[in-house]
Amino acid sequence: MTNRFKVLLDECGLSQRDLARGLGLSPASVNDIVNRDAWPKTLDRPTLEASIRKQLRTAGADEGKVRHLFRPSRAKTTTADTAEPKEEFMLLGKQELFPESKRHFGLHVNPFGEVAGPEDVFLSADIRYVREAMFHTARNGGFVAVIGESGSGKSTLRKELVDRINREGQSVHIIEPYVLAMEDDDRKGKTLKALHIAEAIMGTVAPSEPIKSSPEARFQQLHRVLRDSSRTGCSHCLVIEEAHGLPIPTIKHLKRFLELEDGFRKLLSIILLGQPELKHKLSESNAQVREVVQRCEKIELRPMNGSLPDYVKFRFGRVGADAAKIITDDAIEALRAKLTGPSSRSGAGDSVSLVYPLAVGNVLVAALNLAANIGAPLVTPEIVAQV
Repeated sequence: MTNRFKVLLDECGLSQRDLARGLGLSPASVNDIVNRDAWPKTLDRPTLEASIRKQLRTAGADEGKVRHLFRPSRAKTTTADTAEPKEEFMLLGKQELFPESKRHFGLHVNPFGEVAGPEDVFLSADIRYVREAMFHTARNGGFVAVIGESGSGKSTLRKELVDRINREGQSVHIIEPYVLAMEDDDRKGKTLKALHIAEAIMGTVAPSEPIKSSPEARFQQLHRVLRDSSRTGCSHCLVIEEAHGLPIPTIKHLKRFLELEDGFRKLLSIILLGQPELKHKLSESNAQVREVVQRCEKIELRPMNGSLPDYVKFRFGRVGADAAKIITDDAIEALRAKLTGPSSRSGAGDSVSLVYPLAVGNVLVAALNLAANIGAPLVTPEIVAQV
């Protein structure tokens, strides 16, 4: 029905906004009917269908198309005969801001696109703490695991760390082993082994030095290279992204890398970045990695619940736009509610918040597109709810 409805509206020159005005509905509700075949629960559908047909006829639409526009309404699946339809907690895929949406809101670029530089990094109190913990570890030693959901900003903080070290002229070698196709099982992909980490260290700290062939000689060489570099005033930090894909044996071997020393001076610090599965791998109850866990500080990137309004204003401000002229405050609250799901991965029945940069950006871009499509001047809670 949806495509036929849109075509029929175009053919008779009836805009969704005019249709909404004639029906006494909001433009967002009409857009929901046209694009998703989703009807208001508080209104009688047959009566609403009759009103729509009447407006289409008045606008000169083809009678045959009007008569066969709507299919019979289908019963919705419920958990019980009297229960409400069960809603699923789903995240949107990547959204692109349409050119017409940019024109509608006077935007030259997508406010929620890729972070292009350090000035685009939003720093709430929580994000600032994680940022400083990573920087301190890189400069002064230590072992931290930064844990967060997909889209929570881990990769952005990694890039900002590298950029900050270069920007401030810090004598820190950042060592990043390639994790393409990395899995925690060789049957699924390629596991990252201690040997690969050693090669990455050598390739970063002493790229012109040939690597020894035997494992024993190679690790002695690695120790010497780090020691010599340290004595010139350099620090060394191993950064592993997607660390939830590390196999347990490699996690155990990280302790040996931490033990590389020159007297009391540690020669290598470690930062792991991974999704919540990493937290389970680094659990105190996992006897296989107990010695590693005792040396690792786990830091979680929490949702931006308290700082969501500031984040939205910051991202619009970065592209020279005033958020107050684009989205209402209560729409931001509706966004927060939309990204709060019914239960966490633990299955304990507690709520989970996914108010993270990626999810927030995708919902807001979809809301901007919807608002532009129906001619709404602002993103409102009703529009957010329809995304």
